[in-house]
Amino acid sequence: MSRSLLLIPALCCAAMATQAAPPALPAAQSLAATCFNCHGPHGVSTTAIPSLAGRPAASIVSLMTEYKSGQRPGTIMPQIAKGYTDTQIQLIAEYFAQQHP
Repeated sequence: MSRSLLLIPALCCAAMATQAAPPALPAAQSLAATCFNCHGPHGVSTTAIPSLAGRPAASIVSLMTEYKSGQRPGTIMPQIAKGYTDTQIQLIAEYFAQQHP
């Protein structure tokens, strides 16, 4: 087998390794699914509750952190936010930031 034939699979593997990550990790989507009840499917709300789809991840993280610490008042969100770790909040925020409003 010639060297050029051995090089082809190596190049294919390298190309696959540099492809972008999938738009939503399964774990992130599973965590975000809890939010769908109030904020709509994939974060697109059809009610007075704000949509989360397309919001910057940093904005969602900031709001959730404020709810979690008690700095931001709310009816249900402070209790919900306290149930997530900072890593889970980041995953949820990144998921919604990737969704289309």
